[in-house]
Amino acid sequence: MSRTIPAGSRVLVTGAAGGFGAPTAARLRDAGAHVIGLDREPGDGVLACDITDDAAVDRAVAAAVDRLGGLDAVVHYAGIGIPNDAGGPLRPDAMRVIDVNLLGAWRVTAAALPALQAARGRRGGAKARVVFVASELAYLTLPFVSAYSVAKRGMTAYADALRLEYGTELHVTTVYPGYVRTPIHDAGREVGLALEGQVRREEVDDIVGTVLRVLGATRPPRDTAGTLAGQVELWAGRHVPGLVASGVVRKLRAQAASGHYDASPLAAGLVRRLTGRDILSTAPTRSQEGSVR
Repeated sequence: MSRTIPAGSRVLVTGAAGGFGAPTAARLRDAGAHVIGLDREPGDGVLACDITDDAAVDRAVAAAVDRLGGLDAVVHYAGIGIPNDAGGPLRPDAMRVIDVNLLGAWRVTAAALPALQAARGRRGGAKARVVFVASELAYLTLPFVSAYSVAKRGMTAYADALRLEYGTELHVTTVYPGYVRTPIHDAGREVGLALEGQVRREEVDDIVGTVLRVLGATRPPRDTAGTLAGQVELWAGRHVPGLVASGVVRKLRAQAASGHYDASPLAAGLVRRLTGRDILSTAPTRSQEGSVR
């Protein structure tokens, strides 16, 4: 199996200024690929684009395809993380997370699809590639990340649908990172709900390296984690979800009883339901927008 993307490949990367996107773009260029990124702020080789705006996506993708002279692959990293209560209001936080993480990837894919389909003729019949970077939270349920989990689980379903309907012309892969210390977790830390230490940690290079291997593979996988331990967790989450959930609930009850969540107002209802305790907190409020991956 090849592990190097063909030189001259034309790649679009969303979230290109983020913790995964920037090193991925750099390593792709080092391998001889031509890369254009999309992000909220423009930069060197990065076009400004709000992926929640249909017209902005259409313009940015068209500009990227024009600059690249076509398109052989799209990598979806763009995302935000804002903690939320599963029983709370959809707007603004939950809807924003779903719009960016799930619908943003859908918009960009739809806008890029004609160029991806056209690439097969240029590459002697080789299929173009779409790589969706989801999360272990697509199959591992944790408290206060319901919108993010819904978006990432929805992303996997969208990837499956895209593969089913366009698999004759595209290779579609979903990558499932574990916890990686990037700015997407800033919003959680601000309200006392950091995932640090709650789930197994991986490194940026684990995920970037996985994406690069997928892009260079002769037969890219349908689904893959970023590490061997991640592969085991992915299997467990899909095949024994009840067992995984039971472990999460036991840990959650112990943390609620020990005061782990006492600094977060968002957790007050859950702590009361699990332990009968009322908590008071003066935790700082987060910024409305959240942070990109």
